[in-house]
Amino acid sequence: MRIKEIQALRALASLLVVIYHAKLIGGGYIGVDIFYVISGYLITGLLLRELENSRTISFKSFYTRRIKRLLPSSFLVLICTAVVAWLLYPATMRHELGKDIAAAGIYISNYLFAVWQMDYQNLGAIPPVVIHYWSLAVEEQFYLVWPLLIFILHKRGGGRLVGQGVAAITVATFIWSYVQTHTSPIWAFYSLPTRAWELGIGALLLFIPKFTKGKRPLAVAAMAAIAYGSVHFNDNTAFPGVAALLPVIGTAIAIGTIGYWPEILKRISHLRIVQWLGEISYPLYLWHWPVLVIPAVYLGHGLHIYQRALCVVITCILADVTHRWIEKPLRIKELSRKRITKVASLATLVSLTLSFSIYSTYANTIRLPNGTTSALAQVLEKPLIYGDGCHVNNGESKSGDCTYGVRGAKVKIVLFGDSHAAQWFPALDLLAKQYGFELTSLTKSSCPGPAVMKVDSIHYNDSECASWRANSYLRIASIHPDAVIVSGMQQFARTTATASDARAWRAGESITRAHLQDSSAHLIYLIDTPHPTRDIPSCVAVGSITACNKTKPSPAYTISGFYNIDPNQWLCKQNCPAIIDNLIVYRDASHLSVAMSRHLAGKLAVALTSSGVRF
Repeated sequence: MRIKEIQALRALASLLVVIYHAKLIGGGYIGVDIFYVISGYLITGLLLRELENSRTISFKSFYTRRIKRLLPSSFLVLICTAVVAWLLYPATMRHELGKDIAAAGIYISNYLFAVWQMDYQNLGAIPPVVIHYWSLAVEEQFYLVWPLLIFILHKRGGGRLVGQGVAAITVATFIWSYVQTHTSPIWAFYSLPTRAWELGIGALLLFIPKFTKGKRPLAVAAMAAIAYGSVHFNDNTAFPGVAALLPVIGTAIAIGTIGYWPEILKRISHLRIVQWLGEISYPLYLWHWPVLVIPAVYLGHGLHIYQRALCVVITCILADVTHRWIEKPLRIKELSRKRITKVASLATLVSLTLSFSIYSTYANTIRLPNGTTSALAQVLEKPLIYGDGCHVNNGESKSGDCTYGVRGAKVKIVLFGDSHAAQWFPALDLLAKQYGFELTSLTKSSCPGPAVMKVDSIHYNDSECASWRANSYLRIASIHPDAVIVSGMQQFARTTATASDARAWRAGESITRAHLQDSSAHLIYLIDTPHPTRDIPSCVAVGSITACNKTKPSPAYTISGFYNIDPNQWLCKQNCPAIIDNLIVYRDASHLSVAMSRHLAGKLAVALTSSGVRF
């Protein structure tokens, strides 16, 4: 018998994730955490009841039940997604598509996506169409080890030792999650050891003594905690870590107080539509991401709100059909373990074969409107400093030697800032070799040259940036260069809610100017380049050139004390095209391509000469 309140929590979890990815709510990703608590509670309860009744666990029965419950829908969606994306994606994207389908098909996608450094908000690429399978991989890995742990603990010390063991695992994995969230956020987000505590919290509910006093206010507080997290969390929230305690503890309390929910909550949870959403929650989660992503790739632009709303409706229809025709019939159908294993193995083989077929149709060229082609690998190429370790990443606060051009030359120039400064390295490197000056590159991801205070997030730590800048200021002072070129990405989440973007950015410029003014005679601010609203190489590959040309120039946030160079005038008129002189301008949805950077070297040389720099 299904508990209606738990079905309602399932409905809430899936709905939060869907509307988050439809860009209607900032913290809806906590729906995954709600699912984990529910799973930990239900699966552990099932295992404990089996141990109480038979003194053992039938591992074969447990695993075949999980396979029968989870794999049919997941493989149906995976195969449908693979086929549709194969037909609609440009050939240049099939390389990654094939890899992603294979990763999802063998339930280790969470670790592979972590290795590949993929995330839903990846600035430089379209997130994989099956990236949401990471959470299913975490759950499957949990199911693989959890029954064995429960069985061993129960054999050695009964229910009491099980409770102590679950508590110890929960505390240990939470501590690890907290550490990893700050030191290796991608792994913290995707890995089982950093998510296991969320399932453990659900399991611990079975070992907490029941009580009745104060449960109604607790139920209200639990729902308030979930609501707060879904509204106030966003992509900059360091997650999971401490932040995940809010939805996890909230969900645990909501489950623990079932039977004492206020009447209005009980009535809402028992509504037919809520129960229906709970029933289809699993296929709803499976379908929603590909339904949102594939049209965006095919159309070559982000979806409008009415298009996203239509995708949500389509997702609900597909989820209901999957539930009616796949989940429900299989739930009541008697199948032997051998047959279940055979079908699961066949499905895995089909998905891997499909992934290889997609991978093999990859093409490494983008056809431009004039009929010429451009090699995708060259378009996606990053500046040299990414490959030789001179573009500093998260977790690092000091740049290396990073000297280029003619070492020891009389004229010395320093490039200083984040990846939007680093995008100019190919142009400056070309000029350094041509004019014989020494070039030092001091760049770090997410740390613009202007010392703005940004909101800490899973990808950014403000104190780390401050340390890196302090080290760089000292390095620049020791070089005493003829010119310092400062730049950075102006799109950022600022800590000062009262200031405008322009004011916050100019305040950061003032701080940097104060640190550098005695180090060089020429302080040059290279205004930020345009910010595309879509991944430009993918957009061009799809063929929607008109949609690719809708980028707008960046505003010029400037202060006195810097000589300002505005590259927007080189890249834009009213709008900023995706292709200039038969070159694709951007390598992703943010940065200039290496070819375009080099193409602009002449214009940059003229601008530097105008600032007073003499090569």
